[in-house]
Amino acid sequence: MNQLIELHSRKAARILDSARELVLDHGVRKVTVSEIAAAAGVGKGTVYLYWPAKEDLILGLFARDLLAFLDELTARITADPATVLPRHLAPLLIRAAVVHVPLARRLQGGDTELLRLLTQQARDRELFARTTPTALGEAGLPILRRHGLVRNDRPLPEQLYAVHAVLTGFAAAAAEPGTAPRGVDDPDRVLADTMAQLLEPAVAPGPTAIATAAEETVAVLRQIRQVALELIERTQTPQQ
Repeated sequence: MNQLIELHSRKAARILDSARELVLDHGVRKVTVSEIAAAAGVGKGTVYLYWPAKEDLILGLFARDLLAFLDELTARITADPATVLPRHLAPLLIRAAVVHVPLARRLQGGDTELLRLLTQQARDRELFARTTPTALGEAGLPILRRHGLVRNDRPLPEQLYAVHAVLTGFAAAAAEPGTAPRGVDDPDRVLADTMAQLLEPAVAPGPTAIATAAEETVAVLRQIRQVALELIERTQTPQQ
């Protein structure tokens, strides 16, 4: 059976949607299974038909949201390999993360209980560890450097640090636009220009280099996707 049980059960889909909204509004600690069930219009026991515990439900929800995020990135890069150029990739990363992984906003806001849940078990920690801004940079930037899509006149650790700082800052501004300076109508354009100046070489790479970098990047994303699927399967109650 497909690992995504919500594709086969409307009740499971409602439970996931309700859990997401409640956790976004109140945090992991304050939300109970009873509240999730009530919001989804099902009995408390129905939740346990799909997930053994609240913690499993939240872990599975986070993995599903990451799955949507990874699928969006993969589809964009596959359709247009030039998406992996820093000026194109960075805005897409920010938009996809904000749209597809809303629980990331809780982490940015300092939800320590959610962070503890995502990292307390070694087998669950791998997915979170591989999808932080730092980890994505460490996986992707060497690929882009190797194929000439990123300048190599600066040490890689310095570039990684700079990319981490830029993406973290823009992600925070996208999640809380009211806290950002006014007067900018197109933050994506600002981010694209920033990444181009920060990373891209003076001479643009050729189509072969871009295509190869895109292929290797997609391979990395598919590896992370498999980790997400394994976590989803591990956290839900086996279905008959």
